[in-house]
Amino acid sequence: MAKQVNVGIIGYGTVGQGTLKNLFSNTNSIAVKTGLDITVKTVADLKIEEFTSDELLEKVPVKTTNGMDVINDPEIDIVVELIGGYNVAREFILAAINNRKHVVTANKALLAVHGAELFKAAQDNGVNIGFEAAVAGGIPIIRVLKEDLAANRILEISGIINGTANYILTRMETEGKEFHEVLADAQELGYAEADPTFDVEGQDTAHKIALLASIGFATLVPFEKIYVEGITSIKQVDIQFAKKLGCKIKLLAIAKRHDDDIEVRVHPTIIPETELLAQVGDVFNAVQVKGNMVGDTMHYGRGAGGEPTGSAVAGDIISIARDVAAGGDKRVPVLGFTKEYTYYFPLRDIKEIESSFYLRFSAVDQPGSMAEIAGILSKYGISISQAIQSTPQNTGEVVPLVFMTHLTEGSKVMNAVEEINNLGVVRDKTVVIRVEGLD
Repeated sequence: MAKQVNVGIIGYGTVGQGTLKNLFSNTNSIAVKTGLDITVKTVADLKIEEFTSDELLEKVPVKTTNGMDVINDPEIDIVVELIGGYNVAREFILAAINNRKHVVTANKALLAVHGAELFKAAQDNGVNIGFEAAVAGGIPIIRVLKEDLAANRILEISGIINGTANYILTRMETEGKEFHEVLADAQELGYAEADPTFDVEGQDTAHKIALLASIGFATLVPFEKIYVEGITSIKQVDIQFAKKLGCKIKLLAIAKRHDDDIEVRVHPTIIPETELLAQVGDVFNAVQVKGNMVGDTMHYGRGAGGEPTGSAVAGDIISIARDVAAGGDKRVPVLGFTKEYTYYFPLRDIKEIESSFYLRFSAVDQPGSMAEIAGILSKYGISISQAIQSTPQNTGEVVPLVFMTHLTEGSKVMNAVEEINNLGVVRDKTVVIRVEGLD
């Protein structure tokens, strides 16, 4: 007889429904693959009574409005937290861990900010936290880093891990629209929240790269020290200049390992259109991982949505259920490494990171303007690789002037730009976009 593993779900929103659909639609397939009877015993949601016509929910024996009913049930082995947010979700997860129950969550913000506390609690209580769904929706990447690439020293992780931002940049590129126009469309279509700040300002991406880098580099990454820059300053003129350079603009999460420190950053990035990440369009996500043995690997798919994300939640449930059935507490450490969960590597300041740069100045077209700007760049030791100027219609008109630099330290660019912005020939704040893959 198949061993029964009982699951309780707290939160029946889009991902909760997607999780239930995954488990119930594929019951036979899961049983054949695992030899287990994975049973959803309870679903808790404050608005559970509103789901009166939900056929899947009808199959669940216990429905409740109280999440603690799930946590305090001695028959439940795995608690799935899908309510999101910080305070209540944290309390539920800690209570479940202290009750010696395994946890599955999609809550990247909570783990990025309060992960140290939660991961330590799980280690101390001999239980696991599965969070595959917290990064890149249905794309298997957490387990890949923890298990499949465990023999590698991870050198770099980079990716497009926010579908909303990628959708906006893709449409700006293909339709020639400005940011605010595409954002309004995205909100109307449901691809962007009413308050899109977390997505377009890069916070959501930063939460995810904090988790990926922590696993990849075997160290906790302090979220508050990650450099984060969003896409709200990107204009159509920048998209067009990037095209002239044979490039695209993407909101990238970038993590790199050095001998004594690491860099973890999120910002708009110009990359050659021949790069694999440049081909990732619309709401899709992709993560590129470089290991010292395997080289570059690419992981691509749907980064959001009820069913893809529910697939990742279900995958964690199955993985933990197998451990439960085998009589073990957990087979793989929560973050994939056995050291104490603390900060082993300092984060390199963004000012100290070398990069090539795209600099767009709004300058008055008059004799000496370009030379004046170039002179300040030279003063700070910044070497120019290309200069592009739009053809003005009238003398004295304000035109975009673009300089591409060779590799240079971020602090030099910041200091030079600050001085250039005070020039009489410059009419607007300089747009600075980092470049990867050209130098």
